[in-house]
Amino acid sequence: MHGPYVWRHARRVRHATQEDLDRLAALLAELRKLPQLRERKRGYFSRGSRAFLHFHEDAGDLYVDARLGGNFERMRVTSHNEQADFLSRVREALAPVTGLEGPPSIRGS
Repeated sequence: MHGPYVWRHARRVRHATQEDLDRLAALLAELRKLPQLRERKRGYFSRGSRAFLHFHEDAGDLYVDARLGGNFERMRVTSHNEQADFLSRVREALAPVTGLEGPPSIRGS
């Protein structure tokens, strides 16, 4: 289930400035701790060779475009609650998929 901060259809907003990113310092610090992500430049993260997330500003609110599934999704990350929700979704998207290794091995006999 997606939180109330997800935007399904992107609209034109400007990329976040350094001052905007200063407002997201705690979130950026948490994202930098995730070994699956690489910050190519401040506020722009990739996963492997693909862009994974970057930030925008519109009318004083901050947003992130993140590839949490197959496509980018836009989420508002202005408040601490929105940032926590987003970080939770990122961790979920980066979690390894289990149960796809094939049938369990047979023990005994």
